[in-house]
Amino acid sequence: MSEQPGGLDFSTVIASTVHDMKNSLAMLTRAHAQWQAQLPPELKAAAELGVIDYEFARLNGMLVQMLGLYKLGVNQLPLHPGHHELDDFIGAQLARHQDVLGSRGIQARAEVESFDLMSFFDEELIGSVLSNIIANSIRYARSSLLISAREEQGGVLISVNDDGIGYPPAMIEQQNDYVLGLNQSSGSTGLGLYFSARIAGLHRRGKHCGHIELANGGPLGGGEFRIYLP
Repeated sequence: MSEQPGGLDFSTVIASTVHDMKNSLAMLTRAHAQWQAQLPPELKAAAELGVIDYEFARLNGMLVQMLGLYKLGVNQLPLHPGHHELDDFIGAQLARHQDVLGSRGIQARAEVESFDLMSFFDEELIGSVLSNIIANSIRYARSSLLISAREEQGGVLISVNDDGIGYPPAMIEQQNDYVLGLNQSSGSTGLGLYFSARIAGLHRRGKHCGHIELANGGPLGGGEFRIYLP
């Protein structure tokens, strides 16, 4: 049941609470960044600060996904596509995670097929998808992360590849069913991939529809997440 006595819609309560939590987290993140800027250099490199930065980013990503899924469920998630240069777009996504990447000693780079490669998509929604995937890749990468973009089938394929152990075989085999249930060993619910698939699917051009794929291998040998935008 979605309603409590008195006609209160519980899903709306959750969405409102998540929105408030997201605002509080943003304030906490800013306060932490200001405090961190005042630390002496030897303390700024502490491993614990990298953990805090990473978990801040991870929590924010989960809250963004929950709000997005709620809006998708009630048909209130607007799509505002525009033409964007992939080189600038990917560079901005990496810049948002630079502190966490540095604290974990992970070298991240972008490879775009051509400097003027463009695609038509909602920058905020696809940015939230990539942000979630980058955060997940940081969690499993050993030392390297690569985001690449190239033309494919009349659209653009964006890939995020790490040098970790790769996706579990079961996840690769069942990737058409992204909500796999809670994995006790990893804490994964599959909601991040479900969110990514839904956002990709909102992007359409004629008979072509955006979609995601999971694979292992790629340039760095680990897990590879691919999102196709028509």
